[in-house]
Amino acid sequence: MSLQHALLGVLEARPMNGYELTRFFEAAPRWVWSAPQSQIYPTLRQMEQAGLIEGQKEVRGTRLSRTVYSITERGLAELRTWLATPHPPPPARDAFFLQALFFDMIEPDRAASVLKAFIAEQEQLVAEWRAHREALLAKETDLIKERLKSRPAAEHDRIAALKAHVFAGQIAVATARAEWARESLRLLEA
Repeated sequence: MSLQHALLGVLEARPMNGYELTRFFEAAPRWVWSAPQSQIYPTLRQMEQAGLIEGQKEVRGTRLSRTVYSITERGLAELRTWLATPHPPPPARDAFFLQALFFDMIEPDRAASVLKAFIAEQEQLVAEWRAHREALLAKETDLIKERLKSRPAAEHDRIAALKAHVFAGQIAVATARAEWARESLRLLEA
């Protein structure tokens, strides 16, 4: 997945300016893709040059302006092509599991401390994702409200369920990772 496709997916729901997009991606625990501001603005310029989005200048006050971006037909076609294409999994790069691979090199109590912090982090993610999943099912997030405005009412429940199911997957993964870490704690104690 690329930042470009994440931006296209968000902009399909409603036009946003760069600041709004940055704020959206700062809410990474509720989203499946994160991006810092330093990546968003250059990517928006590249996408505009490629004709995937278009920017409209809006004047604010007497001297300020902002650019509000919206997806173009070409951008929508690109997004739909990408969505319908299977992609290979990215290479594995998990710093935590790399760290755990070498726990035999440190004292068990230090490894246990790392594992307990990891479990707490996973549990926090589960709580946040559950709340977001429930908000999606209730059709209460700002983005889903915008997206559903342009979709037939008969599809609203299906759309909300599909989006919520992504977070059900995130919850399942985080729950499994926390349980794996608990088993690791038991191994340390053996």
